[in-house]
This record gives sequence, structure tokens and C-alpha cells, in this order.
Amino acid sequence: MTIFKKNLRGLAALWMSALLLTVACQTKKEAAPAPVSPLKTPEWVRNANIYELNVRQYTPEGTFAATIPHLARLKEMGVDIIWLMPVHPIGEKNRKGSLGSYYSVKDYLDVNPEFGTMDNFKELVMVAHDYGMYVIIDWVANHTAWDNALMEQHPDWFTRDSLGNIVSPFDWSDVADLNYEVPAVNDYMVEALKFWVKNTDIDGFRCDVAGMVPVEFWNRARVALDSIKPVFMLAEAEEAPLMEKAFEMGYAWSTHHVMNKVAQGKLNANSLDSMIVANQQKFPPHAMLMQFTSNHDENSWNGTEQERLGDARKVMAVLTATIPGMPLIYSGQEADYNHRLLFFEKDPIQWGDLPLKDFYRSLLTLKHQNTALGNGVWGGAYTRVATDANDKVLVFKRENDTNCVVVMANLSPEPVYTTLTDETLEGTFDSYLAAGTEKLGKGSKVQLAPWDYLIYTKKQ
Repeated sequence: MTIFKKNLRGLAALWMSALLLTVACQTKKEAAPAPVSPLKTPEWVRNANIYELNVRQYTPEGTFAATIPHLARLKEMGVDIIWLMPVHPIGEKNRKGSLGSYYSVKDYLDVNPEFGTMDNFKELVMVAHDYGMYVIIDWVANHTAWDNALMEQHPDWFTRDSLGNIVSPFDWSDVADLNYEVPAVNDYMVEALKFWVKNTDIDGFRCDVAGMVPVEFWNRARVALDSIKPVFMLAEAEEAPLMEKAFEMGYAWSTHHVMNKVAQGKLNANSLDSMIVANQQKFPPHAMLMQFTSNHDENSWNGTEQERLGDARKVMAVLTATIPGMPLIYSGQEADYNHRLLFFEKDPIQWGDLPLKDFYRSLLTLKHQNTALGNGVWGGAYTRVATDANDKVLVFKRENDTNCVVVMANLSPEPVYTTLTDETLEGTFDSYLAAGTEKLGKGSKVQLAPWDYLIYTKKQ
């Protein structure tokens, strides 16, 4: 460039302009097509995370009003989507425990008086929106409480056994199974879903046992909801057909179970990589999977993350935020709360000083800032980077046209000193967790403490 400045400044400028124009035209012609989804997925989903909020246990009061002051700290932590566990009145007939299950719905068109009033609920949604967050509510379409008014008004809407008795799904004795072979059931449930979007301005639904309700119903419901405003839909299921036309996201149950087994020494890093790859092949390209180390079912019935994951819980949380999918944080995880919350009784979370708040904020900030970690069609491809300790260490990269993220995770209780053997990783990367840069490539040496992790980023 110095020679041009001294000798051929005018000619160089003309030549450079022509070159840049040519490159720009080629880039435009060769650019990858824009992401496409058959769903009207809201733009705010592209780099979002989700937080499951258990209203009953969140505060000593267990109300919408008492929850509202917590929204500021959730926003500061980086939370985007708040998923409220069921907000509806709970059935009293055949109730389990003294307070009953959230998933025994007595009235689809009202809120649980235990939590407050409909106006209290609307205020919670409004404040969340003011903070730039979004709210989805848990929806139980498959079954109702035994004292839901539908039982008396429309007894023909329920599934019956050979003797004509209304039945419960599985051994869930506090609920009665709805029969979606009855067209009126479908009509009612679509209208009930629309009621909440129209009247409370929520942003979508997490749909309980979605795979137990016909896909055709969900496809119809999605069209009806999108006619009001684009919504975000999460299925409690891991079935690809549900995510073709109805749901943006399902549960990564299979990945979660592998994580538990890796932490318990029953599987290794190769097993987790295989599951991640298998899920990419199983689901439509636009589909997302919710990645998690805990949720209300896991915490109450299968154990806390401390019980299931032990010292591996932080590295597994790092993976949930960096492998393909959307990370979930469950109520109390930022407090590192080691307690199985009671499901049918009052059992408020003991918050303490939130020792993991900054840990989660760091992960969610990376998710927001680095486009390679986008959700669904917006995210970069997952590629494993080979090492000479593949059974213990999972090294992978997510990259797109503008960003690359490299994660190195020791998935063993032993210190590991390994060498990268993959030629596909080359360059100088910024360390996300510590100041400085590091050159990575084939032959790079990596040392990781037990259950340790490193994160690197690079602009393409």
C-alpha cells in the first residue's frame, strides 16, 4: 500500500474500487440463502434463552405480585423468555397433596386464586414486556381436573374405557383424559388458547405432554394463534412431526439423559457427541431443542442437579448454552439450590446470595452476542474437533459466516492433558473466560482440570 501511495495513488484507487465492486458482486451472488422456517417464528427467538418460573415456590407469598420484583434481576441476568408453570385454578376432586398439581386444570379461562387475580397476571406480563422479556404459559391440553366444568357440561368430551368410565392418562389419578376424536374438544381448546393471547398479550405456550395430543390439533392451533400475533411454541416432547408446522422447540430429553449418565461415569464424551449429531439429523432444520440440566420434573422427581450431576453441573450448563438448541434455567438454579421442591405442597425457594447468577449471566451474554450460537436456522453448525482423548474430552466448534465459538469440556472426574488432532480448526482466538488470546490448531496442547471447560471466540 505504501508503494501505491508514493507512486500510483490515483491508479491504485481506481483499481481498488473496481476490485471491491467485483468482490461485492461475487459476495452478493454467492451469499448463503437467508434462514427460512415454515413457522412464523418471532425475530426475538433467534438468540433467546428460557427461564422456567415456578410461581408457587418462587416467593414466600407464592403470588404473581410477589414475583414481579424478581423480573428486574432476571432481566439483568440475561433472561429472555419467562415460562410460567400452569397459572390456572387447580382441581379439588381427587387432588394430590394439600395444594394439588398445577397440571390438574379446573378452569382454562381463569387464574389460580392462590397466585392472585387476572389483573395481577396481566401486570406481570406487562412488566416483563417493559423489561424486553417475553412470557409463555404452561398449557395442559391433554387432560382436565375431575371437577372442571367441562366434565358436567360435556361428559362426551372425555375418554372412556370399555365399561363407559372416564379414564385418567397413565396413573395420573387427579386428572381425566380428553378425547380429541370429538371435534368440539378441538374447537374449544383452540378458542381457549386464543383467549390468553388476545386478553393477556402473552407470547406463546409451553404445551404439556404435547405428544399425547394429535399433531393435527397443534397444527390448527398454531395457525389460529399466529392470526392474532406471531407466537413461540414449546412442546414437552421430542417428536419431529410436532416441530414441522406447530412448534419451534421441543425437549432435548435424550441429550439430558446422556449428560446425567456421563456425569455418573456410565457414558463418556463420545456418547454425548453422538447424541448431538443424531438430533441434528432427526429434526427439521428449523427445529430447536431445549437444553437443560434441570426442570420442574427432574428437580422434584429425579433429583437436584447436585444429586444427578455433582461436580459436573457447571460444565453441563456450559454445554446447554453452547450446543445447538436453547438453554433453560429452572427456578433456583442461579442460587445453586440443592433441594427437591415439593410438587403438591408449599415449599418456597431459599434464595441466599445467588452464587451462580454471574455464571449464568456470562453464558447468556455469550449467547446474545455471538451469532454462531443462534437458535434453529439462525445458529452455526456444530462440528466436533478431534483430540487424542475423545472419550474424556468434548471439543467442538459452532461457526457461521461471521463468528466462531470453540468449547473444550472435560467430561471426566480426572485432569486431562490432550492434543488437538483436527486440521479443521486453525487461527487465533479470544478467550471468553479470561483475558488474552490463544492460537489453536492441530497439535495444540490443552490442559483441563476435572469437569473443567474453556470457551474461545473468533470473528470470521
